[in-house]
Amino acid sequence: MHGVTAPERRYVITFGCPDRTGIIARISGFLAEHGGWIVEAAYHTDPDTGWFFTRQVVRADSLPFAADELRARFAEVAAELSAESSWQVSDTGERRRAVILVSKAGHCLYDLLGRVASGELDVEVAAVIGNHDSLADITRAHGIPFHHVPFPPGDKAAAFEQVRKLVDEHDPHAVVLARFMQILPADLCREWAGRAINIHHSFLPSFIGAKPYHQAHTRGVKLVGATCHYVTADLDAGPIIEQDVIRVDHGDSVEDMVRKGRDIEKVTLARGLRWHLENRVLVHGNRTVVF
Repeated sequence: MHGVTAPERRYVITFGCPDRTGIIARISGFLAEHGGWIVEAAYHTDPDTGWFFTRQVVRADSLPFAADELRARFAEVAAELSAESSWQVSDTGERRRAVILVSKAGHCLYDLLGRVASGELDVEVAAVIGNHDSLADITRAHGIPFHHVPFPPGDKAAAFEQVRKLVDEHDPHAVVLARFMQILPADLCREWAGRAINIHHSFLPSFIGAKPYHQAHTRGVKLVGATCHYVTADLDAGPIIEQDVIRVDHGDSVEDMVRKGRDIEKVTLARGLRWHLENRVLVHGNRTVVF
């Protein structure tokens, strides 16, 4: 068998600042000055906000210093261009970590675990936390710790505090709400801002409440979709990372629609998580630029 070649190590710079002339020249000039070999570059200017965005990928072996030194030196460029806190340097040589939160529905968890096990999704799932224990066996079968945290109706604050401790001990790059049917409190939304990712079906706000697929079937909808977004205190209204749809027709039963809805949720969540882990998503206000 031939050995598997490790992917080339790269540094990823994501950056946002007020738009002006000379930004690209300043960034590329800084990298060229140190021998930086750019292998990917993407740019976007939002005319509504006057904000400039870029994602630059540089071969790590082309620079004479490591990621920490790159961050320290690039901070001067970021300050000069008024980027404030909206810039980041990540190292593909440092494997990303995720913690997954679940309830009873397992389709998103099964999909993510399968992608990780096959090597398709390069992330370490440090733990799975569930407010039910239905998905404990499949999680442990993948060699991943499962933590059951019950959510009694009268004491959810204590349960969320336990979840917070379990998540924070891993300091994950992503907290994935894989059909986790509990509403994160505002303090956790703030603490995990830009890291907590949720998936929900596209029937909100049209079909609110119980049995949305039954409501949609009665209405005769022709598309079922899913939205992957960052979690904020505004329920299901955070910055959108990815959306997709699948067609249904008059011959589909409610069960068919539910199955198709689960299919599109799985794909959309996996795609959004991948883009997040690869630092392709830049958030500005309640909107995103996805490179």
